[in-house]
Amino acid sequence: MSTNNLKKRPSIESSLKSNDTEEYLDLVFYRPAGYRWALLFNRMRVSPNQVTIFSIFLGVAAGVMFYFDDIWYNMIGMCLLIWANMYDSADGQLARMTGQKSELGRILDGVSGDFWFITIYASICLRMTPDYSWYIWALAALSGYFHSKQAAMADYYRNIHLFFLKGRAGSELDNSKQQRVAFREMPWGGNYVRKTFLWFYQNYTASQEKYSPCFQRFFATLRTKYGEKMPEALREEFRKGSLPLMKYTNILSFNTRVIVLFISLFLDMPWIYFIFELTVLNVLLVYMVVRQESLSSRLYKKIMSKEYE
Repeated sequence: MSTNNLKKRPSIESSLKSNDTEEYLDLVFYRPAGYRWALLFNRMRVSPNQVTIFSIFLGVAAGVMFYFDDIWYNMIGMCLLIWANMYDSADGQLARMTGQKSELGRILDGVSGDFWFITIYASICLRMTPDYSWYIWALAALSGYFHSKQAAMADYYRNIHLFFLKGRAGSELDNSKQQRVAFREMPWGGNYVRKTFLWFYQNYTASQEKYSPCFQRFFATLRTKYGEKMPEALREEFRKGSLPLMKYTNILSFNTRVIVLFISLFLDMPWIYFIFELTVLNVLLVYMVVRQESLSSRLYKKIMSKEYE
């Protein structure tokens, strides 16, 4: 498919990852909006990576607006953050519609949210320092640490599910060994930005693997035993077991946490957002990891008992 000369308008369905992994609010708002933006950007010959960079600037601007103890400034920030997330949806939709998927795009998409939330955290802390001194910074640092784990594992489990649903072509499932090899083989000359991103990305994928040891054992055994042609019964059993967890990956990603953030700003108590991340979202994270690891252990035992042969 041509990047800039699509002969016919692609359907919105062609721009989605899958119905299994899409959240309701995304389906009714962000994906339709992102689809319209993607069509416009394609006509303007704007690449998915450029859209991602636009989203970073919008998200950072949104975070700055949360510094002000004024609800009108905060509401401007809310609108900018919604706009940034529309672009975050549009970049992936544009990539899928036009076949412009790339490793750099995957890395950029992963770090864009980090830029948003680092700015949001810093702005809230600066806003609240006169009342809470260094305590608010400590609370934000702890919340940010767990935020990174929540988002990373939600992203990982979503891509695992897509792998079993659509195969390698329909998933962005990566592993740290391949990323380390790519990092070592890439020269610094002329690749400073990309190699720096790749260094962070290899550590990101390694952290995802660290928190999923049972899945790593199951997946390694699966690939050794069956290669690229796993039994259909196994694929379907994993999909059914993983599907109920997709709602938790969505809660841990963007929409739910941003709704709580907006509520805390309307109440003029932004610290509530940090508490929400440390309590409710961490409980969901632990539950999701335990369920996924249990599923992987059960299917590993079935492989070893030759149940699928």
